[in-house]
Amino acid sequence: MSEPAPDASLAALLAVAQRLETPCGDGVMVWHAWGPEGDAPPVVLLHGGSGSWTHWVRTIGPLAAAGRRVLVPDLPGFGDSALPPTGEGDADVLIAPLSAGLAQLTGGVACDLVGFSFGGMTAGMMLAAHPALARRLVLVGAPAMGVTPKRLFELRGWRHLPTAAAQEVVHRHNLTVLMLHDAALIDGLALQLHVANVMRDRMPRRRLSSTDILARSLRQVHCPVHAIYGAHDALYRGWMDALEAAFVASAPDFRGMTRIAGAGHWVQFEAPAAFMAALTAALSAPLNPRSAPAG
Repeated sequence: MSEPAPDASLAALLAVAQRLETPCGDGVMVWHAWGPEGDAPPVVLLHGGSGSWTHWVRTIGPLAAAGRRVLVPDLPGFGDSALPPTGEGDADVLIAPLSAGLAQLTGGVACDLVGFSFGGMTAGMMLAAHPALARRLVLVGAPAMGVTPKRLFELRGWRHLPTAAAQEVVHRHNLTVLMLHDAALIDGLALQLHVANVMRDRMPRRRLSSTDILARSLRQVHCPVHAIYGAHDALYRGWMDALEAAFVASAPDFRGMTRIAGAGHWVQFEAPAAFMAALTAALSAPLNPRSAPAG
């Protein structure tokens, strides 16, 4: 597998990144690291489904420029990482290689964990089982809160289509109905990243995203939990108030939900400045003594 063909922003990020590897199934889990190894705990960014580290292309630079160490994996079965030991599955089979790799790279220091969409669900499930890995959790556009009665959008299949042009039509549709509120952003970098990422997705199952597994997991997560969503997130269109109430009911130390105006599901790409302001506020919020991880 290869990296997506980089535009200038990707090339600039890769030029200053450190590539790290941890065991995963029959191969390795690939991580990229930016920023100094200082006294502050690292910020760990988990990408969404059918994604890779490039879901965070507009977030990594500002975090590193602010002096934070940033670790971003390709989750098992996505991007350049090998399948998890149990093969194709859902977020539950990612927990073992992800938690082991994170512990290895951080040396046991609790990180600031940020998870987008499928990666947010995975982050919550991982912390329920391994609470010492993070000192705070920021969930971005995460599913599986048990709020909506049914899926609010439909994605189209593309792998069976015979030409790249026909496939691109479907990729544009899927970006429109799920990822982005502003259709003008579908050209250029967003489309390039999306196509490169979905072509390397070997984890097609999403059964857990339509359950309440994140809400149930958060009951066991006692560190501070913050939520950031685009105000037009397709996962919760018309259900944002109910979503916020579900967070309040589920997370013992829930610190609030920020809604980013004018943005959809891929909020950190669509509204990078507003998203960084919300993320910076979450990462700088005080930690309660009771939320410090044991061990």
